[in-house]
Amino acid sequence: MIMSRRLAILRIGATVCLGLVFALSGCAARQGLIVESGKPETVYDVKPAAVLHGKASYYFGRWIGRKTANGEIYRAADVTAAHKTLPFHTMVRVTNLKNGKSVIVRINNRGPYIKGRILDLSLVAAQTIDMTKAGVIPVKAEILRKIPVVAKPNRKLTEAEKRAAEKRARAAL
Repeated sequence: MIMSRRLAILRIGATVCLGLVFALSGCAARQGLIVESGKPETVYDVKPAAVLHGKASYYFGRWIGRKTANGEIYRAADVTAAHKTLPFHTMVRVTNLKNGKSVIVRINNRGPYIKGRILDLSLVAAQTIDMTKAGVIPVKAEILRKIPVVAKPNRKLTEAEKRAAEKRARAAL
C-alpha cells in the first residue's frame, strides 16, 4: 500500500517536471531574429539583403541519393534549394505568393535550368509552402543576411548579449 502510494507520487512529480520542461522550452523563441543552430551561434537579420521574384519548382525522385553541386547527398527531407548563382549555404526565405506561406531554405545545388525559374526546392520545402500540386508557382525569395555575433570562445551568449543583437537587428529595419 505504501509502495504504490510512493510510486503514484513519483509519477505525478515526473509528469509535472516534464510539463515544465516542455513549457519552458517554448519560451526560448527569439523574436525579430532568425537563428540557425550550430557552433558558433548564427543569427540572420529579418531584413533581407536582396529580394528576388520569379517562379519556383521542386525536385525529388531520381535526384534522391545523388550528389548536389556542393558535394552533399540530396535528401528530399532536407530543407534545401537550388539556385544558379547564389553562393552555397546562403539562407533564403521563400514565400509562395499564392497563399503567403514561407519556408527558409539553404542553397546547396545549382539550377533550375528552365527559363523563368529562379529556384528548385527540395520536396519538404515544397510541401511546407503547399506547392506540390501546382508544381511551379510564383515566389518571392528573400536572401537572408548573417548578423555578426561576437562571442568569446568556448562560451554561449548571455541573454543580455542576445537582447542587444535583437535590438541592433530591429534598429536596422
